[in-house]
Amino acid sequence: MSNVIQHLYKFSSVHGGLLYAWFPSMHTRVDIVLCSKQGEEALMFVVGAVHEMLCRLEKMANYYDVESELAYLNRAAATEPQPVSKELYDMLAFCVECYTRTDGCFDVTIHSANYTRNSIYSIQLSPQEHTLFFLQPGVTINLSGFLKGYALEKIRELLQQYEIENALVNMGNSSVLALGHHPLADGWKVNFGQSAVTQAKEWPEIFLKNECLTTSGNDSHERKHIIDPQSGKLVEGKREVAVVTANGAVGEVLSTSLFVADARQRELLKVEFCPRLILDL
Repeated sequence: MSNVIQHLYKFSSVHGGLLYAWFPSMHTRVDIVLCSKQGEEALMFVVGAVHEMLCRLEKMANYYDVESELAYLNRAAATEPQPVSKELYDMLAFCVECYTRTDGCFDVTIHSANYTRNSIYSIQLSPQEHTLFFLQPGVTINLSGFLKGYALEKIRELLQQYEIENALVNMGNSSVLALGHHPLADGWKVNFGQSAVTQAKEWPEIFLKNECLTTSGNDSHERKHIIDPQSGKLVEGKREVAVVTANGAVGEVLSTSLFVADARQRELLKVEFCPRLILDL
């Protein structure tokens, strides 16, 4: 068990075990609550499996890690077709498809040198050979706007594998997975904290059950990190978009897309992805 994982455990004869664990991963803090009849040791084994899986995803798809598989592909794929592991290939194929599904609002090539709206078409994926080739130099793929949502779905698979029916996973207060329910409620209650509360409006608490909450945007006037594919410039101003969806990977793509979408595109995105809830914070 990694020593970076900290936890608290409480047992109730009525509700069983309640484990709260936390650790750093994917450039943020991951908080996990597990409710189960299983004991402390068994639940910590599950948390350890989640931690190990997240470390594996980072080594595969972290844009900022020079030793990751994705970083290597970004350096080499403009020279000749490069073999890609099956999982990363499927992630890339999904994200490229989402460019069309979002009317260009979600673009994993946005951080390419000399980016244009046509950079995405320089990605050549071969489904037979499972290779990636960039048709022009300077193109790079960044999965940062997708990876945490994808991680939520991999965590969901792990929890189901270990027969954990009730759990809450919070990755940096921006990507949340809720399975089942809290011992004392029908679901899991989440809110947006003080950063999302304005004098004009207080955002309601949200109950999640077997679904995900994902947010994208700027939580302060100083923070600017999302580039609008239509202008190629960072989106400024304090604003966030939150969505509730059945799938975390879809939610991550949708919240990022809604953040940069115009009014026409927002309507298209609602029809394409059918979120349960959209909140402009």
